[in-house]
Formats: sequence, structure tokens, C-alpha cells
Amino acid sequence: MKLHDLKPAAGSHRKRRRIGRGLGSGRGTTAGKGTKGQKARAGGGVPPFFEGGQTKLVKKLPFRRGFTNIHRVEYQAVNLADLTKVATSDVIDVAAMVSLGLLKNDRERVKVLGTGDLDRALTVTAHKFSATARQKIEAAGGACHALEHASGAN
Repeated sequence: MKLHDLKPAAGSHRKRRRIGRGLGSGRGTTAGKGTKGQKARAGGGVPPFFEGGQTKLVKKLPFRRGFTNIHRVEYQAVNLADLTKVATSDVIDVAAMVSLGLLKNDRERVKVLGTGDLDRALTVTAHKFSATARQKIEAAGGACHALEHASGAN
């Protein structure tokens, strides 16, 4: 077998329709574009948003400036004041925050913020900590453990 012997499988390749190649071809003269008019001309036709001169839908809608970052990661904020107010044990993780009513479910990412003061040592497990929250927890003799989120997103 040589390169010039190679051919596509039977029936897998259909010859393209050659329009505008004479009267005998069956697709001559107007080349399937009908007679005259805007759509028969080269480069003719109207853009998809054109509505016959009526005000375009695009122009009726309000401006949307800026952009939405598709890689944004949302965190649910939990303050130290909330933790000290409702915490019953010294070990607090995401499941404990859900049971205490600080979060809706355990699939949310949690960031502990430093608003409020700690009166005892807490071992807190969350996805993120603010610098002041980490500082206050460690100053009270507690510990901060950062979690990796389970989903494939950032």
C-alpha cells in the first residue's frame, strides 16, 4: 500500500455542491439565491440582532458594565463573636457550625473573621481565617486548622 492508494471509506465522503458553475449544473445563474434583493448580493443580509428598523432588544436592555469572574470563590463569613456566643465545646468545625445554626449546610466554604473577642481557647477548623481571627484565636491559646475544599473548583 502506498500513500496514493489511500481513500476514505465508501460513503463517508460526499462531494461538495459547486454552485454558480453554469446552467447545466442545476445551480447556475442565481446560484440558489433567488432573484435580486439584499440577500442575493455579495455580503448581503442583515445581522441577527436587526429587527426590521424596530428598536433592537439589545438597545432596550439596561447597560451591564464590568464582568463576572467565573473563578470567584464565595465564602460564608462567621465572626468570632458568633462562635463564642453559641459554641458549647472547645472544638469547632464546619459540621458543628451547621448544628449551631451559623451555616445553612456543610457544603459552604467558611471564613472565620476577627470581629469579637474570645474568652476561652478554641480549636477552629474552617476553610479560611482572617489575619485578626487567627491572631485572636492563637492569643487565647486555641488553634486554627485550614480545610481543603472537596469540589474540583478553586
